[in-house]
Amino acid sequence: MSKILVAYFSASGVTAGLAERLAAATGGDLHEIQPETPYTQADLDWMDKKSRSSIEMNDKTFRPGIANRVADMESYDVVFVGFPIWWYVAPTIINTFLEQYNLEGKTIIPFATSGSSQMGNTNAELEASCKGAELRTGKRFNANASEKELKAWFDSLGL
Repeated sequence: MSKILVAYFSASGVTAGLAERLAAATGGDLHEIQPETPYTQADLDWMDKKSRSSIEMNDKTFRPGIANRVADMESYDVVFVGFPIWWYVAPTIINTFLEQYNLEGKTIIPFATSGSSQMGNTNAELEASCKGAELRTGKRFNANASEKELKAWFDSLGL
């Protein structure tokens, strides 16, 4: 049996609930990816081209700092990484998270929340940050996806 980590970034709390249910459905450990500087409502205003999130997402090389680390990342075989969809992809803080670890031999599986956007180019933009890992195709869920729905998805992955 693989040891599973469910790591997530949740700017407004929506993805946090989904991650908690996924951890329960998979028997995985839960880890919140916490930005060094928390995001404010103004930072998340995607209509404002000068907002923090807009600036970060317009520069694909930008890597926001992270305040915490997974102490024993080497012990995990499977890492689910969750986030809200920003501009049809994962926020760049997810690249920061993935790039700070040796992911050699791990399976990385993205999951996301969004009101309407799908995964877009998420995998293509995360691939370079997953050196040595198997990056699986991710899935977007509604914020209220049930633990039963998440368990069915997990079971379909054949891990």
